[in-house]
Amino acid sequence: MCSIYFLLLAILLPCFFEILSLSCSTVMKDTLRYLAGIAGPSGYGSKTTAQQVADNSSSPLHRLTAIITGATSGIGAETARVLAKRGVRVVIPARDIKKAAELKEGIENENPNVEIVLFEIDLSSLASVKRFCTQFLALGLPLNILINNAGIFSQNLEFSEDKIEMTFATNYLGHYLMTEMLIEKMVETAEETGIQGRIINLSSVIHSWVKRECFSFTQMLNPNNYNATRAYAQSKLANILHAKEVARQLKARSAKVTINAVHPGIVKTGIIRAHKGFITDSLFFIASKLLKSTSQGASTSCYVALSPQAQGLSGKYFADCNECNCSALANDELEAQRLWRQTRALIHRRLQYQFPTPS
Repeated sequence: MCSIYFLLLAILLPCFFEILSLSCSTVMKDTLRYLAGIAGPSGYGSKTTAQQVADNSSSPLHRLTAIITGATSGIGAETARVLAKRGVRVVIPARDIKKAAELKEGIENENPNVEIVLFEIDLSSLASVKRFCTQFLALGLPLNILINNAGIFSQNLEFSEDKIEMTFATNYLGHYLMTEMLIEKMVETAEETGIQGRIINLSSVIHSWVKRECFSFTQMLNPNNYNATRAYAQSKLANILHAKEVARQLKARSAKVTINAVHPGIVKTGIIRAHKGFITDSLFFIASKLLKSTSQGASTSCYVALSPQAQGLSGKYFADCNECNCSALANDELEAQRLWRQTRALIHRRLQYQFPTPS
């Protein structure tokens, strides 16, 4: 019984935090807008689905190639399904290749003409990420869209094969290396096709929980006192800072590639109601009003990846398919540059890898 309560509270608390983080003058209006799914400036809102966003895109998507991490379940799988259905060639690097094959088969059953390419990867392993990028680049395919979607929440302190805390290694470091190794291909593709490249980092509103004094690179690599929620929040803050710094670099070289961070919302999970009772039923009722469906959770990624309205926007933070504010720390340019340099130096030491020189 207690485990059910704790699971529900773990889902509901971020929702309440998102509401409480709003200013007092707007909390009621924004809460009602979220619950009712009222559209924001983009014309979309919290109830918008990924399919609706894709259907409203006027771009010729059949010419595009997208890489989506974490695409074997949840919003990643829905993102892959929607993009493939619209004619995008979808590349799925997955840890569980059998699960990826099952997803591919399911999408192909719905749409026989889709093109889905599978690779094996362990995002927590720098060597594995490097191997995937090398294999993908060897195919000679273009690359228009990179969605850094994969993420884990490690309840206990675990370390990757590189001896780095697992949440940070998977959610941030693996995606940093993948982006760095593939970004020149994206710049090249954009120049050759005239179609702007787009990179999307999945973040979370929980990034706002991180205090400046707790955001230490060495501690994130090997924490003294591990806290699962803090580790997850720090990785999601790192995802935003990464987007901010790479956006600055891309703009400085006038590259036709953008990078943004998105908060997908709090998405419904497969909770099994094994216990009955007033408290449990009440929590489930509240959760049902606050949580998004998988398709709704995938909508913001699809919006930033596909919508003409997101054309040219870079270094921004989106939620419910609309640009919104992130924390002051997430907007700190010096912090973003420091994190980028520290990460680059770490990867160079661990892999002896020379990053591609911008063309």
